This record gives sequence, structure tokens and C-alpha cells, in this order.
Amino acid sequence: MKNVVLGVGAGIAAYKACELLRHFTESGHRVRVVPTRDALRFVGEPTWAALSGQPVTTDVWDSVHEVPHVRIGQEADLVVVAPATADILAKAAHGLAGDLLTNTLLTARCPVVFAPAMHTEMWEHPATRANVETLRSRGAIVIDPAVGRLTGKDTGPGRLPDPSSIFEVCSRILRGAPHDLAGRTVVISAGGTREAIDPVRFIGNRSSGLQGYALARTAAARGAEVVLVAANVALPDPAGAKVVRVESALELREAVLAASASADVVVMAAAVADFRPADPRGSKIKKTSGEPDPIDLVKNPDILAELGERRRDGVPYPRVIVGFAAETDDVLANGQAKLERKGCDLLVVNQVGGGLAFGTPDNAATVLVAGGQPVEVPRGPKDDVADAVWDQVAARLS
Repeated sequence: MKNVVLGVGAGIAAYKACELLRHFTESGHRVRVVPTRDALRFVGEPTWAALSGQPVTTDVWDSVHEVPHVRIGQEADLVVVAPATADILAKAAHGLAGDLLTNTLLTARCPVVFAPAMHTEMWEHPATRANVETLRSRGAIVIDPAVGRLTGKDTGPGRLPDPSSIFEVCSRILRGAPHDLAGRTVVISAGGTREAIDPVRFIGNRSSGLQGYALARTAAARGAEVVLVAANVALPDPAGAKVVRVESALELREAVLAASASADVVVMAAAVADFRPADPRGSKIKKTSGEPDPIDLVKNPDILAELGERRRDGVPYPRVIVGFAAETDDVLANGQAKLERKGCDLLVVNQVGGGLAFGTPDNAATVLVAGGQPVEVPRGPKDDVADAVWDQVAARLS
């Protein structure tokens, strides 16, 4: 059982923190809720006390004999602020201590996670961006907000990530996830591309995106800023990831190359179609009594090889390139050949087919390392494969 402090800012998303609190308590953790005074305008003190089973106060003058403004932070294994308003981020970045929550943030020597939620204009304001960079430079994990519906009719970045996704990040931190990707930007592709035959049909593959999303989730928990290029994935956005949605291989290429221009790491976990129809039809192909016309195919660009070629030509980013290879036969031999041919630093090879890899919650893989020994990852959750990849990436970045 861990001691978790849940700070709650004065934002409309405060009601979602009730679900986050439930995740912590149902996992056996002791949670002390520390709201700001104005946060109680959204969710009242009795609710927090009932759900946590702990006293709730906003004031440093309550229970002075217990020195709460010092003890709560000192005894915490994790402090998570959700929602973290622009006001809280500013106060934390500048070391202000006007209430119990900001005092707790100053005294905490455990990992601190901020889950911001605010209007888009506030999130994108230079002052907020500077405060976020300051907090990250000090070791705090600031999860990028989700994109979606805000208060009123507004839509954009600034929505609180799904509480279950925030909890996944926090759980990994409580289990001792290293903070070795702090200050790094990683680009991850996930899912499978679809190449249009006509407006109804497409050429695709079986990739679910689960492994790519696990890579995004674990990278965020290790402190990275994550750009996730998702091709046809029906999964909740991982907390802390900026998600760029694409459909085809050409769209995925454009998004990955744009995001990788200043990225430290690119991980090509998506299953990219090797070919696409040369002449996709503008209207549905009707079934006739005769045999259908053949579909002429053309090659799609090899995005992984293109990244390798750019680096060989002197482009400094990305510093580390990771590829994936799903094989059915001669897995290691084919993987080793691909590692050398593509010019990547790491290649994650796994066997597919027969219920393996695609669409399953677990995976087994071999991480091939350019100039090094292969790393075997036994069958287990896809997060374990992701962590094995990030271990190798972090070693190269250091």
C-alpha cells in the first residue's frame, strides 16, 4: 500500500478526479485528497472525505499540531494533481505556498505528476508553456492534456485525460518506473494502415495498435513527451500523448516525418501496408456475374528505411530509430537482415499468426541491437515489451 496525495484544482474537470480517486483506493492505496479552496465549489469536502476515508482540508491552519503542510508531502509516495489548472502550474513553477496543496508540492520529495486541464488558449499561452517546461526540468511529470470537447462549445487541447489513463501512468511510477526519458521527445506509430480500393473497401492488416499504445503509455510514465501517430486504432488515447490520427501509409509517412524533425526517438510500431492500389476508384465497385478486374498495386514508401537514409545523410534527428518486424518464418534471420537493411538502431522482432501478437494483450519479442547482443523478452504484458525497448533506447541516449 502506497501513500498517494491527490491534489484537485478548481476546474470543471474536478468531478473526474472522483473516478481517479476510486482507481487508487480500489487498488489498495491510501489516498489523501488536498483540494484548493475553489475546487470545493465543484466537488464538496464531504464527497472527497467519503470516497477517500481521510480528512479533507484546504487550509494549513487545520490540525496544526500535525503540521499538515509539511507531513503530507513528506510522507507521500506520489503526488498527483488532477485537474492541474493554469493557476496551479504557475504557483508550482514559482514555488508559491499559499494553501495546503502548494505547501505539499514544495515539501514532497516523491514523484509528482500534473494532469493539466484548461481552455486551449490558456494551455497554449507562452506563460503556461514556460511553467510546464520549468516543472519538467525539475523532474515533475506533466501529462499533456487530451484534445476534445471543453466547457461550452469549445473544442481543442486542454481536456483532462481519461482518469483510467492517468491512473495507468501513476501506477507505473508507483511500481518504480525510471524517469530516464525526461526531456526527450519520442514519436511512435501504431495500428495498421488502410489503402483504399474504393470508398467502401480497403487493403489492410490485423494490427490493433495495442503494442504502440503500450509504448506511448510507458514512455509518458518515464517522463517523455510523446507524439503518437495512430493508424485506424479504436483505443482510448494514452494519457500524456499527443495523438495524430491517420489512415493510409502516405498520411502516416507525412505525420511521422513532420513529428520526427526534432524528435530524439522514433519507434515505427505501426503495420504499414507495403502496397496500395494504383488507381483507387471514386465510387463503389459493383459485383457482376463475371470475374472482377485485377487491381494493380504500387509500392508504398518505406518510412523506416527513409528515416535511416536521412540520418546517414547527416540529418541529426531522430537520434535513435526503432523498427518492428512481424514475421511468420525464420524470425531472427529475417529480423537481422531487416535491421541491417533499414539502418535502424533497434529492431523488435516477434512471430505472428496462430493467435500470436495481433490483438492480444500479451506479447513476446526479441530486441535486435545494432552492434550488440539480442535481448529476449519473454511472453508477458505488452507494457513489458515496451519497457524493454525503452531500456535499450535510454541506454543509447545516455
